[in-house]
Amino acid sequence: EHRFVAADGDAVLGWVAVSPTSTRPVYRGVVEHSVYVAAAARGRGVGHVLLDALIASTEAAGIWTIQSGIFPENTASRALHARHGFRELGTRERIGLMTFGPWVGQWRDNVLVERRSPHVGS
Repeated sequence: EHRFVAADGDAVLGWVAVSPTSTRPVYRGVVEHSVYVAAAARGRGVGHVLLDALIASTEAAGIWTIQSGIFPENTASRALHARHGFRELGTRERIGLMTFGPWVGQWRDNVLVERRSPHVGS
């Protein structure tokens, strides 16, 4: 539920998926999402299509808040989210310990973004 893949034939261009933020009933309408767009597909509107699908799907299911954490240097993702109504709430310092890639073993900050539905729970 609330998982989408953008593809061109057999090539995955990107994906988006959500996870609940809590098992507590009071937060049942709050999810955290991840979105990924392949390097070769960037600048082609894939991220927009994926976030549009995610927002429509979550609102239809009664979800009122979508959150995500974005690495501060990922200005493209921050701009994409802003264009879809997400606002930056602040920076969570040293929130993630990287287990892969060039940052392995290093603590990372991320910028917390959130979109409150104008239709659900208004």
